[in-house]
Amino acid sequence: MDGVTEMIDGLVDRVSAGGVVVLSGAGLSTESGIPDYRGPSGVARRHTPMTYQTFTGDRLARRRYWARSHVGWRLMARAWPNDGHRAVARLQHAGLVDAVITQNVDGLHTAAGSSGVVELHGRLDVVVCLDCGNRISREELDQRLREANPDFAARAGAVNPDGDVELDDAQVAGFHVVDCTVCGTGTLKPDVVFFGETVPAERVARCFALVEQARLLLVLGSSLTVMSGRRFVLRAAKLGIPVVIVNQGATRGDAYAALTVDAPLGRVLPALADRISGAAQGASGVSAVTPVAAG
Repeated sequence: MDGVTEMIDGLVDRVSAGGVVVLSGAGLSTESGIPDYRGPSGVARRHTPMTYQTFTGDRLARRRYWARSHVGWRLMARAWPNDGHRAVARLQHAGLVDAVITQNVDGLHTAAGSSGVVELHGRLDVVVCLDCGNRISREELDQRLREANPDFAARAGAVNPDGDVELDDAQVAGFHVVDCTVCGTGTLKPDVVFFGETVPAERVARCFALVEQARLLLVLGSSLTVMSGRRFVLRAAKLGIPVVIVNQGATRGDAYAALTVDAPLGRVLPALADRISGAAQGASGVSAVTPVAAG
């Protein structure tokens, strides 16, 4: 028996009792082709992330953002849930996972079949007008940007977790940004939380409430480097709620964890779901974990 198998045994013991709240990060989506920033499969960002203040206050910076994000969206839109996302959905459908909180903006938990996902930092596939509040799909915006930039042919090989890519100034020059069609002049922004912007208070409160009601907080693929996610681990630890972390590499929450598993999530989570399914089937003759198709 290898070390990972022993750790999966520990996960089975804890998760099979139910009452689990999942907190996921970028590491869960790496096997869908979306690299994270800090893990073994991460990418190093060469430019400063866009801040809310710069986006709203600098027209040229906003053009650079939308040019890069326009290219990145083409890559993000092709991303598909991986075995880790599907395993979480299976555990939720089995009644063991009560809620999923994600720091990711890729929508892959929902695409895998999870329901009621709390997207802490929003979703990249929704666009909001900062002036009138109208929301449209990213597909609609993508079509408008294509029509406004018929000769834009920039390409990028890798996309960041926030849908951004690396493009040089020559590729960005001449890119045309479009405005809101409802109010006519409103600034459009992806419905995600930028650096320098705060997560809506009611969303944070909802996440705290879910954690406080949990029997177990299961952290998946997050280094917990930023307080946005780590605060939920701190709250669980303060309340005596066990914390289990599955991540490739150390995290800033390891000191609070009852169990840490340093291994690929695409291996660990399907094995966990299969083990629990097999145990339930052995006890009752009926599988308690129903596979969920992606899409």
